[in-house]
Amino acid sequence: MRTEDGQIISKCLNGDKAAFGFLVDKYKASVFALAYYRLRNFEDAEDITQEVLTEAYQRLHTLRRWDSFSVWLYSITSNMCKEFLRSKSRRMDREFIADQEINIMRNNSLNSYHENKVFESLREALDTLPDIYQQVLTLYYLGGMNSEEIAQAIGISPAAIRQRISRARSQLKEEVLAMMGDTFDQNKLSASFTFRIVEAIKQVRVQPVSPKALPWGMSLATGIIISFLTLGQHFNIINPTGMMRGSPLPSMTKVLKVGEIPVDVVKTSNVPILSSKMGKGKSGEPKQPNMQNTLLMAPQAEGEWAKKNDMPMGKYCSVCEVNGKIYAIGGSNWNGVFSTVEEYDPVKDVWIKKADMPTARYCLSVCVLNGKIYAIGGIADPVVFSAVEEYNPITDEWTKKANMPTPRYGLCASVVNGKIYAIGGANDPNKFWPIQAVEEYDPASDVWTKKADMSKGRAFADSSAVADKIYVIGGANVGFDCSLVEEYDPTADKWIQKKDMPTGRYQLSTCLVDGKIYAIGGRDLVDAPISNVEVYDPLTDKWTKKDNMPTKRYLLSSASVNGNIYAIGGAQNVNTALSVVEEYDTGHSGESVNSKGKLPTTWGAEKKK
Repeated sequence: MRTEDGQIISKCLNGDKAAFGFLVDKYKASVFALAYYRLRNFEDAEDITQEVLTEAYQRLHTLRRWDSFSVWLYSITSNMCKEFLRSKSRRMDREFIADQEINIMRNNSLNSYHENKVFESLREALDTLPDIYQQVLTLYYLGGMNSEEIAQAIGISPAAIRQRISRARSQLKEEVLAMMGDTFDQNKLSASFTFRIVEAIKQVRVQPVSPKALPWGMSLATGIIISFLTLGQHFNIINPTGMMRGSPLPSMTKVLKVGEIPVDVVKTSNVPILSSKMGKGKSGEPKQPNMQNTLLMAPQAEGEWAKKNDMPMGKYCSVCEVNGKIYAIGGSNWNGVFSTVEEYDPVKDVWIKKADMPTARYCLSVCVLNGKIYAIGGIADPVVFSAVEEYNPITDEWTKKANMPTPRYGLCASVVNGKIYAIGGANDPNKFWPIQAVEEYDPASDVWTKKADMSKGRAFADSSAVADKIYVIGGANVGFDCSLVEEYDPTADKWIQKKDMPTGRYQLSTCLVDGKIYAIGGRDLVDAPISNVEVYDPLTDKWTKKDNMPTKRYLLSSASVNGNIYAIGGAQNVNTALSVVEEYDTGHSGESVNSKGKLPTTWGAEKKK
């Protein structure tokens, strides 16, 4: 339920016109992308986007389900685009020619000629695809929408959307995809667009909502939150100096710069009046609420790292997530090799001892299938294991399974279509000898099958599966730069090289959130621990730099729960194993707004400067 939209709509209907800017910032890109898909013209799409958002404000009182605001908005967009195209087709030829002549005179430059050629090439490339593929690519690249948001906009499942995006990309050349990404980036709506909409609606009157009635789909608790947020205008109006009017702590407020600053909303646990428990800051001390974020019900900022409770023992181990809990399995700390299993509850921030794994080992790989954890391979000097053991978190019991054909450690493993793929690693306990081997395990039949090798032998890489493809990232070999990224298609049993990771490394950890792969920590080419965090988007084949992890380390493991990544354990040198646990908020938590839900903290007077 999109209760954050309901809160903003309530404020708009009760006279706070500036609050509508939050909704504009949240949805303008997706409306613009949908309009461009229909009209194939950036200027027309921008005009339609402005009309859609203005009309949405005028008709806001007619919306009965506030939690369906986005669907309603996309319906208005679609209808306006249809009307625009009908109107355009009825225009007389002379009017159309006159308009074209004016546009030619206005844009008579070599640069605009080049831009028009680029746009024409982009349209031609898109036209080679079926309409359903054109649609999802436009919404993804131009609207910045993820698969769930696109699914909601056009009414099909997120899995179908991911499949369409993958198939559409496979039909276009890489240079076309690059041109598409660059062209869409250059033509996205400016930050001032929101301000123009807010200024345009200042003269518009809307019918107020009755304070005695809540719209369908809103709970009493939501009503209480709305009442709290609408106690007075001093809670949400920012004056030209950037300070909040009526703020009891004006010296603590900060002048905000022009532009859009992402803020998540609706995480009531961080609002002091609604929660008696404060979180912890980066150094473990109580985290004091920021006045502005508190009033907007904002949690810890996206991209921020936070310290959590340490593991019971410092070690480098393997971890995975099942039903919202994280399991740390096996490991070593140079003082011994362990079979211990510990369960971490991110909500309670506590660790619990579970049943030991039958075979003590480290540098193994773990993965989850059908709610069971599979511990594969590993080493306990001088033995390299092919052991596969299955753990049931519900019964807290281990079961022996068929051994992997190739004993190895420092391997990675991922699950696709009900099968487990064990990839790479090393198999010589006396010297570092990375292998290329890929073997498929079917838990249903308890049988292993040989598959196509990787192009290069790699050990201590890591892998994540996205849209039925496996991406193997980093890893080491003699004379290897550790930045290699390869995509494996289990259906075709083929490998394809992808864009290199910016920071070459091995003994890193990867974690999947919202279809993107986070490469975290590791050891660089001079064997130093690093804290780098870089994100790979398989759909665009692009990397993005993120905030570094607070603790430099290699041989760490990570898992995600509700969009938050937990980096666990690891090492910094041959004498130190870490028990540290650090949490990273990716901004895709189920409790907060997703990537399209970053609301601006201010506009208006600040943007006039």
